[in-house]
Amino acid sequence: MVDSLRPPDLATVAESITGTKPAPAVPESSTGAVLVGQLQAMQNALKEDQELLVLCTTALGPLRVLEMFVPAWRVAVLTGIDTEKVVTRAITPIDNLDLVCKPVSVQEGAKPVRVRFVTPKP
Repeated sequence: MVDSLRPPDLATVAESITGTKPAPAVPESSTGAVLVGQLQAMQNALKEDQELLVLCTTALGPLRVLEMFVPAWRVAVLTGIDTEKVVTRAITPIDNLDLVCKPVSVQEGAKPVRVRFVTPKP
């Protein structure tokens, strides 16, 4: 099932969604900041041939997260690919967010995808 969340052109789709800007520093005081910090730490620890598979269960099924936009530290907007390979967004309170994260190796010749983080401005 995880393979259905990685279309052959996922790197291209991810780049069009996420761009390449680095995430700003986050405050340590909120659940949202801790969550984003942990995800960034997991992604930063990856080898060059790995990507962080971040899955969120939605009412429509699993969502492979490619971007996490946090307009306020209590709300997350997740953008990703669903099982039908359609770009989908889920909006949820941070306290209700349940993510599963796993480092996975990419197929030889494929470009690893990085999750993009957009956080509130200080």
